[in-house]
Amino acid sequence: MKLPDRLEDSLKRFASALDQLEAAGERLSVADRVRADLEDELSVMQDDRARLAAELDGAMARARALSLANEDARERVERASASVRAVLDAARAPREG
Repeated sequence: MKLPDRLEDSLKRFASALDQLEAAGERLSVADRVRADLEDELSVMQDDRARLAAELDGAMARARALSLANEDARERVERASASVRAVLDAARAPREG
């Protein structure tokens, strides 16, 4: 038995609407998975950023400490050099006079 044309057209539109709904549901599902993956990736990047910031702070603190130690060593070498020059100058003075 053949269905009336109007009913057959309605069933075709209904089937098409269901197909479109299923496709939209699939796209939404894919979008949700992509969003979840991006959120996971963002979380990892934020953790990396926090770790790198802490490492950078530590490296900068070590650099400041090394700079201070370098300055202190330079001053000591200058004082020692000045003392050596003074001793050498004092040792030369009696011979020259």
